[in-house]
Amino acid sequence: MKTTISVIKADTGSVGGHNRPSNAMLAKAQEQVDMAVQKGLLSDARITFTGDDIALLMIHGKGVDNPDIHKLAWDTFVATTAIAKSQGLYGAGQDLLKDAFSGNVRGMGPGSAEIELEERPAEPFVVFAADKCGPGVFNYPLFEAFANPYHNAGLLLAPEMKDGFTFTIMDVNNVDADRVITLKVPSDYYDICTLLRDPNHYVIESVTENASGLQAAASSTSRLHNISGKYVGKDDPVAIVRTQKTFPSTGEILSPWALAHFTLGDNRGSHHVAVMPVKQNSIISFFDGPTIVSAAGYCVHEGKLTEAVDLFDQPFWDLIRTKASEKTLSIRAQGFYGPAMAGMDELEYTGVVQNLKRLGEKFVIRQK
Repeated sequence: MKTTISVIKADTGSVGGHNRPSNAMLAKAQEQVDMAVQKGLLSDARITFTGDDIALLMIHGKGVDNPDIHKLAWDTFVATTAIAKSQGLYGAGQDLLKDAFSGNVRGMGPGSAEIELEERPAEPFVVFAADKCGPGVFNYPLFEAFANPYHNAGLLLAPEMKDGFTFTIMDVNNVDADRVITLKVPSDYYDICTLLRDPNHYVIESVTENASGLQAAASSTSRLHNISGKYVGKDDPVAIVRTQKTFPSTGEILSPWALAHFTLGDNRGSHHVAVMPVKQNSIISFFDGPTIVSAAGYCVHEGKLTEAVDLFDQPFWDLIRTKASEKTLSIRAQGFYGPAMAGMDELEYTGVVQNLKRLGEKFVIRQK
Protein backbone atom coordinates (compact mmCIF):
# COMPACT_ATOMS: atom_id res chain seq x y z
CA MET A 1 0.00 0.00 0.00
CA LYS A 2 1.26 3.49 -0.89
CA THR A 3 1.60 5.72 2.14
CA THR A 4 2.96 9.24 2.55
CA ILE A 5 4.64 10.38 5.75
CA SER A 6 4.61 14.17 6.11
CA VAL A 7 6.24 16.07 8.95
CA ILE A 8 5.74 19.84 8.99
CA LYS A 9 6.96 22.00 11.88
CA ALA A 10 6.87 25.68 12.82
CA ASP A 11 7.29 28.15 15.68
CA THR A 12 4.02 30.05 16.03
CA GLY A 13 4.42 31.35 19.58
CA SER A 14 5.98 30.43 22.89
CA VAL A 15 5.52 30.81 26.64
CA GLY A 16 8.11 32.84 28.54
CA GLY A 17 10.27 33.58 25.50
CA HIS A 18 11.77 30.86 23.26
CA ASN A 19 10.74 27.92 25.45
CA ARG A 20 7.67 25.92 24.40
CA PRO A 21 4.22 26.36 22.83
CA SER A 22 1.29 26.66 25.23
CA ASN A 23 -1.05 23.81 26.06
CA ALA A 24 -3.87 25.68 24.33
CA MET A 25 -1.83 25.88 21.12
CA LEU A 26 -1.07 22.16 21.23
CA ALA A 27 -4.73 21.39 21.88
CA LYS A 28 -5.74 23.48 18.85
CA ALA A 29 -3.21 21.66 16.66
CA GLN A 30 -4.54 18.30 17.89
CA GLU A 31 -8.10 19.42 17.18
CA GLN A 32 -7.18 20.40 13.63
CA VAL A 33 -5.53 17.09 12.71
CA ASP A 34 -8.21 15.04 14.48
CA MET A 35 -10.80 16.76 12.31
CA ALA A 36 -8.72 15.97 9.21
CA VAL A 37 -8.63 12.28 10.21
CA GLN A 38 -12.40 12.28 10.72
CA LYS A 39 -12.91 13.81 7.26
CA GLY A 40 -10.58 11.26 5.64
CA LEU A 41 -7.90 13.71 4.58
CA LEU A 42 -5.44 11.97 6.92
CA SER A 43 -5.39 8.33 7.99
CA ASP A 44 -3.50 9.16 11.20
CA ALA A 45 -1.59 11.99 12.86
CA ARG A 46 0.47 12.92 15.92
CA ILE A 47 1.26 16.29 17.53
CA THR A 48 4.52 16.91 19.40
CA PHE A 49 6.71 19.87 20.25
CA THR A 50 10.47 20.35 20.33
CA GLY A 51 11.50 23.56 22.04
CA ASP A 52 9.14 26.28 20.82
CA ASP A 53 8.09 24.42 17.64
CA ILE A 54 4.93 22.44 17.01
CA ALA A 55 5.42 19.40 14.76
CA LEU A 56 2.61 17.79 12.77
CA LEU A 57 3.24 14.14 11.82
CA MET A 58 0.61 13.29 9.20
CA ILE A 59 -0.06 9.97 7.46
CA HIS A 60 -2.04 9.97 4.21
CA GLY A 61 -2.15 8.60 0.69
CA LYS A 62 -1.94 11.80 -1.33
CA GLY A 63 1.79 11.88 -2.10
CA VAL A 64 4.36 14.57 -1.36
CA ASP A 65 3.71 18.28 -1.85
CA ASN A 66 -0.04 17.74 -1.84
CA PRO A 67 -1.76 21.14 -1.57
CA ASP A 68 -4.56 19.84 0.68
CA ILE A 69 -2.08 18.41 3.19
CA HIS A 70 0.08 21.52 3.14
CA LYS A 71 -2.96 23.77 3.50
CA LEU A 72 -4.02 21.73 6.54
CA ALA A 73 -0.60 22.38 8.07
CA TRP A 74 -0.69 26.08 7.16
CA ASP A 75 -4.21 26.53 8.52
CA THR A 76 -3.20 24.71 11.71
CA PHE A 77 -0.27 27.06 12.22
CA VAL A 78 -2.48 30.07 11.52
CA ALA A 79 -4.91 28.78 14.15
CA THR A 80 -2.16 28.23 16.73
CA THR A 81 -0.83 31.71 15.94
CA ALA A 82 -4.25 33.15 16.79
CA ILE A 83 -4.16 31.30 20.12
CA ALA A 84 -0.65 32.61 20.79
CA LYS A 85 -1.74 36.19 20.08
CA SER A 86 -4.78 35.83 22.33
CA GLN A 87 -2.49 34.66 25.14
CA GLY A 88 0.15 37.35 24.52
CA LEU A 89 2.84 34.77 23.78
CA TYR A 90 6.25 35.63 22.39
CA GLY A 91 6.90 35.31 18.66
CA ALA A 92 3.31 34.60 17.64
CA GLY A 93 3.37 33.49 14.00
CA GLN A 94 7.14 33.89 13.84
CA ASP A 95 7.69 31.23 11.18
CA LEU A 96 4.76 32.20 8.96
CA LEU A 97 6.61 34.47 6.56
CA LYS A 98 3.94 34.85 3.91
CA ASP A 99 0.51 36.46 4.19
CA ALA A 100 -1.46 33.79 2.35
CA PHE A 101 -1.10 30.10 1.51
CA SER A 102 0.09 29.49 -2.05
CA GLY A 103 -0.18 25.71 -2.46
CA ASN A 104 2.89 24.51 -0.54
CA VAL A 105 4.48 25.47 2.78
CA ARG A 106 8.00 25.13 1.37
CA GLY A 107 9.39 28.62 1.00
CA MET A 108 6.79 30.02 3.41
CA GLY A 109 8.60 29.43 6.70
CA PRO A 110 7.67 26.02 8.18
CA GLY A 111 10.09 23.10 7.91
CA SER A 112 8.77 20.22 5.81
CA ALA A 113 9.97 16.67 5.16
CA GLU A 114 7.98 14.02 3.30
CA ILE A 115 8.43 10.49 1.97
CA GLU A 116 6.01 8.53 -0.20
CA LEU A 117 6.59 4.80 0.16
CA GLU A 118 5.19 1.39 -0.58
CA GLU A 119 4.71 -0.04 2.90
CA ARG A 120 6.92 -2.99 3.78
CA PRO A 121 5.43 -5.74 6.00
CA ALA A 122 7.16 -3.89 8.84
CA GLU A 123 7.72 -0.16 8.24
CA PRO A 124 9.78 1.39 11.06
CA PHE A 125 10.94 4.98 10.77
CA VAL A 126 12.32 7.81 12.91
CA VAL A 127 11.18 11.42 13.01
CA PHE A 128 13.92 13.85 14.02
CA ALA A 129 12.85 17.34 15.08
CA ALA A 130 15.47 19.99 15.84
CA ASP A 131 15.23 23.50 17.25
CA LYS A 132 17.59 26.49 17.39
CA CYS A 133 19.62 25.46 14.35
CA GLY A 134 19.56 25.31 10.56
CA PRO A 135 18.75 22.31 8.34
CA GLY A 136 22.45 21.55 7.94
CA VAL A 137 22.31 20.02 11.43
CA PHE A 138 21.34 16.75 9.70
CA ASN A 139 24.34 16.67 7.34
CA TYR A 140 26.74 14.96 9.72
CA PRO A 141 24.41 12.33 11.22
CA LEU A 142 22.76 11.41 7.89
CA PHE A 143 26.02 11.09 5.98
CA GLU A 144 27.69 9.13 8.75
CA ALA A 145 24.72 6.80 9.23
CA PHE A 146 24.43 5.96 5.53
CA ALA A 147 28.06 6.17 4.35
CA ASN A 148 30.43 5.35 7.21
CA PRO A 149 30.86 1.78 8.48
CA TYR A 150 32.10 3.23 11.79
CA HIS A 151 28.41 3.93 12.49
CA ASN A 152 26.69 1.74 9.90
CA ALA A 153 28.07 -1.74 10.40
CA GLY A 154 25.58 -2.94 7.80
CA LEU A 155 27.83 -1.54 5.08
CA LEU A 156 30.24 -4.33 6.03
CA LEU A 157 27.88 -7.02 7.30
CA ALA A 158 24.69 -6.72 5.21
CA PRO A 159 25.11 -7.70 1.51
CA GLU A 160 21.96 -5.79 0.55
CA MET A 161 23.68 -2.48 1.46
CA LYS A 162 26.94 -3.05 -0.40
CA ASP A 163 25.91 -0.83 -3.33
CA GLY A 164 25.64 2.19 -1.05
CA PHE A 165 23.35 5.20 -1.19
CA THR A 166 22.65 8.30 -3.26
CA PHE A 167 22.55 11.74 -1.64
CA THR A 168 20.60 14.64 -3.11
CA ILE A 169 22.21 17.84 -1.81
CA MET A 170 20.70 21.30 -2.12
CA ASP A 171 22.47 24.63 -2.39
CA VAL A 172 20.21 26.43 0.09
CA ASN A 173 21.74 29.83 -0.67
CA ASN A 174 20.35 29.75 -4.20
CA VAL A 175 17.03 31.49 -3.58
CA ASP A 176 15.72 31.73 -7.16
CA ALA A 177 15.16 27.98 -7.63
CA ASP A 178 16.03 24.60 -6.10
CA ARG A 179 19.68 24.05 -7.07
CA VAL A 180 20.55 20.41 -6.33
CA ILE A 181 23.20 17.83 -7.08
CA THR A 182 22.93 14.03 -6.86
CA LEU A 183 26.01 12.12 -5.73
CA LYS A 184 26.60 8.49 -4.76
CA VAL A 185 28.66 6.62 -2.23
CA PRO A 186 31.10 5.06 -2.46
CA SER A 187 32.08 6.54 -5.87
CA ASP A 188 31.50 10.22 -5.03
CA TYR A 189 32.45 10.04 -1.36
CA TYR A 190 35.04 12.83 -1.40
CA ASP A 191 32.88 15.12 -3.52
CA ILE A 192 30.07 14.77 -1.01
CA CYS A 193 32.49 15.59 1.81
CA THR A 194 33.60 18.70 -0.08
CA LEU A 195 30.04 20.02 -0.01
CA LEU A 196 28.88 18.86 3.41
CA ARG A 197 31.78 20.54 5.17
CA ASP A 198 29.68 23.74 4.81
CA PRO A 199 26.32 22.83 6.41
CA ASN A 200 25.07 26.41 6.17
CA HIS A 201 25.34 26.34 2.38
CA TYR A 202 24.83 22.72 1.28
CA VAL A 203 22.18 20.54 2.91
CA ILE A 204 21.21 16.89 2.42
CA GLU A 205 17.65 16.87 1.06
CA SER A 206 17.20 13.12 0.62
CA VAL A 207 18.92 9.75 0.70
CA THR A 208 18.06 6.88 -1.68
CA GLU A 209 19.29 3.29 -1.74
CA ASN A 210 21.32 2.58 -4.87
CA ALA A 211 20.31 -1.07 -5.31
CA SER A 212 16.53 -0.61 -5.08
CA GLY A 213 15.97 3.09 -5.71
CA LEU A 214 13.92 3.25 -2.51
CA GLN A 215 14.01 6.55 -0.63
CA ALA A 216 15.48 6.13 2.83
CA ALA A 217 15.46 9.66 4.24
CA ALA A 218 14.14 13.17 3.70
CA SER A 219 14.97 16.40 5.50
CA SER A 220 13.72 19.95 5.35
CA THR A 221 15.88 22.55 3.62
CA SER A 222 14.20 25.92 4.32
CA ARG A 223 16.36 28.77 5.60
CA LEU A 224 14.23 31.54 7.03
CA HIS A 225 16.67 34.39 6.38
CA ASN A 226 16.79 33.42 2.70
CA ILE A 227 13.00 33.82 2.57
CA SER A 228 12.68 37.01 4.60
CA GLY A 229 15.99 38.69 3.78
CA LYS A 230 16.67 39.26 7.47
CA TYR A 231 17.04 37.27 10.66
CA VAL A 232 13.62 36.22 11.94
CA GLY A 233 14.53 33.10 13.92
CA LYS A 234 16.10 29.76 13.24
CA ASP A 235 14.87 27.22 10.74
CA ASP A 236 13.17 24.49 12.79
CA PRO A 237 14.35 21.56 10.63
CA VAL A 238 12.83 18.08 10.56
CA ALA A 239 13.86 14.76 9.03
CA ILE A 240 12.28 11.37 8.36
CA VAL A 241 14.52 8.29 8.23
CA ARG A 242 13.33 4.79 7.37
CA THR A 243 15.18 2.01 9.17
CA GLN A 244 16.00 -1.72 9.14
CA LYS A 245 16.36 -4.37 6.41
CA THR A 246 18.05 -2.68 3.42
CA PHE A 247 18.39 0.56 5.38
CA PRO A 248 20.58 1.16 8.46
CA SER A 249 19.19 -0.12 11.74
CA THR A 250 17.61 2.32 14.15
CA GLY A 251 20.71 2.08 16.34
CA GLU A 252 22.97 2.84 13.38
CA ILE A 253 20.85 5.89 12.53
CA LEU A 254 21.16 7.13 16.12
CA SER A 255 24.87 6.40 16.53
CA PRO A 256 26.28 9.64 14.99
CA TRP A 257 24.26 11.80 17.40
CA ALA A 258 26.52 10.57 20.21
CA LEU A 259 29.20 13.00 18.99
CA ALA A 260 27.07 15.99 20.06
CA HIS A 261 28.49 17.71 16.99
CA PHE A 262 28.84 21.47 16.76
CA THR A 263 26.30 23.41 14.73
CA LEU A 264 25.29 27.00 14.14
CA GLY A 265 22.20 28.11 16.03
CA ASP A 266 21.43 28.79 19.69
CA ASN A 267 20.87 32.39 20.81
CA ARG A 268 19.70 34.60 17.91
CA GLY A 269 20.84 31.88 15.54
CA SER A 270 24.36 33.27 15.67
CA HIS A 271 26.42 30.96 17.89
CA HIS A 272 28.12 27.61 17.46
CA VAL A 273 27.07 25.09 20.10
CA ALA A 274 26.92 21.32 20.51
CA VAL A 275 23.72 19.53 19.51
CA MET A 276 21.93 18.01 22.51
CA PRO A 277 19.75 14.91 21.90
CA VAL A 278 16.69 15.41 24.12
CA LYS A 279 13.57 13.58 25.18
CA GLN A 280 10.25 14.22 23.47
CA ASN A 281 8.56 17.52 24.28
CA SER A 282 11.67 19.15 25.75
CA ILE A 283 11.94 22.91 26.19
CA ILE A 284 14.54 25.50 25.24
CA SER A 285 16.45 27.02 28.16
CA PHE A 286 20.18 27.83 28.29
CA PHE A 287 21.16 30.88 26.19
CA ASP A 288 17.93 30.47 24.21
CA GLY A 289 19.14 26.98 23.45
CA PRO A 290 21.08 24.87 23.35
CA THR A 291 20.43 23.40 19.92
CA ILE A 292 18.28 20.36 20.59
CA VAL A 293 17.05 17.37 18.60
CA SER A 294 14.39 14.81 19.48
CA ALA A 295 13.92 11.37 17.91
CA ALA A 296 10.63 9.49 17.87
CA GLY A 297 10.43 5.96 16.50
CA TYR A 298 7.21 4.67 14.91
CA CYS A 299 5.89 1.90 12.74
CA VAL A 300 3.19 2.58 10.18
CA HIS A 301 0.89 -0.18 8.89
CA GLU A 302 -1.98 0.31 6.46
CA GLY A 303 -1.81 4.04 7.10
CA LYS A 304 -2.00 3.77 10.90
CA LEU A 305 0.74 4.72 13.35
CA THR A 306 1.80 2.82 16.41
CA GLU A 307 2.56 4.65 19.62
CA ALA A 308 5.90 6.47 19.59
CA VAL A 309 9.06 5.25 21.27
CA ASP A 310 11.20 8.10 22.61
CA LEU A 311 14.59 7.08 21.26
CA PHE A 312 16.64 9.55 23.31
CA ASP A 313 14.85 8.63 26.57
CA GLN A 314 17.39 6.00 27.61
CA PRO A 315 20.22 6.23 30.19
CA PHE A 316 22.98 6.21 27.54
CA TRP A 317 21.80 9.57 26.21
CA ASP A 318 22.07 11.18 29.65
CA LEU A 319 25.84 10.91 29.22
CA ILE A 320 25.60 12.50 25.77
CA ARG A 321 23.47 15.33 27.16
CA THR A 322 26.20 16.00 29.72
CA LYS A 323 28.79 15.88 26.93
CA ALA A 324 26.77 18.35 24.85
CA SER A 325 26.46 20.67 27.86
CA GLU A 326 30.20 20.58 28.49
CA LYS A 327 31.05 21.20 24.82
CA THR A 328 28.57 24.06 24.66
CA LEU A 329 29.90 25.68 27.83
CA SER A 330 33.44 25.33 26.48
CA ILE A 331 32.77 27.21 23.26
CA ARG A 332 30.41 29.67 24.98
CA ALA A 333 33.33 30.64 27.22
CA GLN A 334 34.75 32.44 24.15
CA GLY A 335 31.73 34.74 24.05
CA PHE A 336 31.67 36.59 20.73
CA TYR A 337 35.29 35.85 19.77
CA GLY A 338 36.31 33.88 16.69
CA PRO A 339 34.55 30.61 15.88
CA ALA A 340 32.18 30.88 18.84
CA MET A 341 29.97 33.15 16.71
CA ALA A 342 28.78 32.79 13.14
CA GLY A 343 30.85 34.01 10.20
CA MET A 344 29.91 37.18 8.36
CA ASP A 345 28.07 35.26 5.64
CA GLU A 346 25.53 34.32 8.31
CA LEU A 347 25.65 37.55 10.31
CA GLU A 348 24.87 39.67 7.25
CA TYR A 349 21.18 39.10 8.01
CA THR A 350 21.52 40.64 11.49
CA GLY A 351 22.13 44.08 12.98
CA VAL A 352 25.89 43.54 12.77
CA VAL A 353 25.80 44.84 9.19
CA GLN A 354 24.36 48.18 10.26
CA ASN A 355 26.88 48.44 13.08
CA LEU A 356 29.79 47.75 10.73
CA LYS A 357 28.52 50.31 8.22
CA ARG A 358 28.19 52.94 10.93
CA LEU A 359 31.66 52.18 12.30
CA GLY A 360 33.13 52.01 8.81
CA GLU A 361 32.24 55.67 8.25
CA LYS A 362 34.34 56.57 11.28
CA PHE A 363 37.52 54.88 10.07
CA VAL A 364 40.29 57.15 8.78
CA ILE A 365 43.31 56.46 6.62
CA ARG A 366 46.45 57.10 8.62
CA GLN A 367 49.00 59.10 6.71
CA LYS A 368 52.51 57.64 6.58
